[in-house]
Amino acid sequence: MRVVVLSDTHIRPGSPRRLPDAVYAELEHADVVLHAGDLVSKEFLDELSGFAPVHAVLGNNDHDLVGVIPERRLLELDGVKVAMVHDSGATAGRGARVQRWFPSANVVVFGHSHTPVDEQVLDGPRLFNPGSATEKRRAPTRTYGVLELDGGRVVRHTVELVPE
Repeated sequence: MRVVVLSDTHIRPGSPRRLPDAVYAELEHADVVLHAGDLVSKEFLDELSGFAPVHAVLGNNDHDLVGVIPERRLLELDGVKVAMVHDSGATAGRGARVQRWFPSANVVVFGHSHTPVDEQVLDGPRLFNPGSATEKRRAPTRTYGVLELDGGRVVRHTVELVPE
């Protein structure tokens, strides 16, 4: 199962901001799309749904999506338990904190910082922040994530750089 992971896209209707072509190309091959918050609009959520089933959580800028998508989510994809939250809190203590929030998760997808993270917590879940494909802020480049799942295992996990 190929999972495209996004966060912090901040795409509003009528705005010139859009996903980069490389991300649209990746979405064409997605079995599932995960968005870890700050979609900003229902229209963008609907656009993503045109590629594959979408699972999203509320970000701090998703005022128009309150009541449409949850703040946190735990789902199973091809036997892998994937948790989602927008803001995982401070870097210090993140691993232990998300283990308390989602004790059964194999992977915790989060966003908010626009900075990619792909790390394994000792005896815990993989922490996966795809960064932002549209707004890099303090990160060196724009990014998105890809997870490949097979029979209850994460067989590939990468943060992809958006070509500049």
